[in-house]
Amino acid sequence: MKRIYLALLVVVAVMSGCDTNAVYKEYTDIDEGKWFVKDAPSFTFEIKDTTIAYNIYYNLRNSLSYDYYNLYLTRYLRDESGKELESRLDELILMDPKTGKPTGEGIGDLFDHKFLMKRNYRFPKAGKYTMQIKQYMRQDPLLHVESVGITVEKAASAN
Repeated sequence: MKRIYLALLVVVAVMSGCDTNAVYKEYTDIDEGKWFVKDAPSFTFEIKDTTIAYNIYYNLRNSLSYDYYNLYLTRYLRDESGKELESRLDELILMDPKTGKPTGEGIGDLFDHKFLMKRNYRFPKAGKYTMQIKQYMRQDPLLHVESVGITVEKAASAN
C-alpha cells in the first residue's frame, strides 16, 4: 500500500514540477519519518539574476499520524562563502488547531504543504546560496515527517 502512495506522490510531484517561475525545487526524504534535531537538510541553489525578486517556500510532506498541528523550523541562509545572511525561527501550521483538519494537498494519509518563507527577496549578489533547515520541536526524533525541501521562484512582477 505504501508503494501506491509513493507512486501517486511521484505523479503529483512531476505534475507540480512544471512551474515555470521555479528556479530551484528540491526535497530531502526523512529516513523512516523520524526527523532528528541533529539532521539539518541543506539546499544549495544558484542565483544568476539579482535584478529580480524571488519568493522562497518551505515544502513539507507529513503523514496524518503527525502528533501536532504545527511545526517549528529554524532556517539559515548562507552565501557561497558560508557567511550567514539570516537565521529565523518559523512556525508552520499543518492542521487546523480547532478541527484537526489537515491543510495542504493530500493523497491517502500523506499531505504536501507549501509555505511562504520569504516574499520578494533580493539576493545581494549572483552566486550560490544554501538554505539549511532544522526542526525545532521538543520531540527528538520528530515522527511522521516524510520530507522537507524548498522552492525558489521568480516573484510575480508588481503591476
